[in-house]
Amino acid sequence: MKFILFVALGGASGAVTRYLLSSWAHSLWEGRWPLGTLMVNVLGSFCIGIIFVLIERQHIHADWRGVLMVGFLGAFTTFSTFSLEAITLLEAGESAHALGYMLVSVVSCVAAAGSAIYLTRMVSASL
Repeated sequence: MKFILFVALGGASGAVTRYLLSSWAHSLWEGRWPLGTLMVNVLGSFCIGIIFVLIERQHIHADWRGVLMVGFLGAFTTFSTFSLEAITLLEAGESAHALGYMLVSVVSCVAAAGSAIYLTRMVSASL
């Protein structure tokens, strides 16, 4: 139960951090391009790589994975997990699977979000 509480605290912290950092970046760049989201995704991907190696090399205890990777970065950005999984496949020599995973993930997630927006707009317009 204590582990779940730590993951939850990490998640709450990650979500708040994402909101604040993304809002700040969007306030600097009010263009149509989502700079705040990109910045959060790239930073989260970079951070998950650092934490992964620190745990792998036992510089920090593996119990921190739940707090930092699952909780904080999971709420900060799920893109970090996607990036780590793609790199893990590449390092395992599974280049075709890694490229397929990246392509399918990006295209299907964008298609799912677009479909949901379209369908929700259609349904809400008829209410």
